[in-house]
Amino acid sequence: QVQLVESGGGLVQTGGSLRLSCAASERTFSRYAMGWFRQAPGKEREFVATIILSAGDTMYADSVKGRFTISRDSAKNTVFLQMNSLKREDTAVYYCAATSDSVRLRSPLGYKYWGQGTQVTVSS
Repeated sequence: QVQLVESGGGLVQTGGSLRLSCAASERTFSRYAMGWFRQAPGKEREFVATIILSAGDTMYADSVKGRFTISRDSAKNTVFLQMNSLKREDTAVYYCAATSDSVRLRSPLGYKYWGQGTQVTVSS
């Protein structure tokens, strides 16, 4: 069974940092890529970052490039999202996702497996 469990969300002030973790079952970690998406109230779920699990190649949304870093620890079947210089507009529920496909990596439609989400709130 594929399982993804996020953790690390919380309340932080503008300019602060948080690190999200996504613990995956071993079967999940054999997939092609894992990514992070976020969804703010009243908005569609949007791409944040993704990592190709075998090669370590990464992709980022323009809105987070230079501030967020996605990484993986293959030994622990865990993917991380280090978020620095947080802004109020980063406030959202953050979801971890996994896919076996190599297309549509920037779209939620490209991912079959999802975690339950973790809330990130950035206050001024």
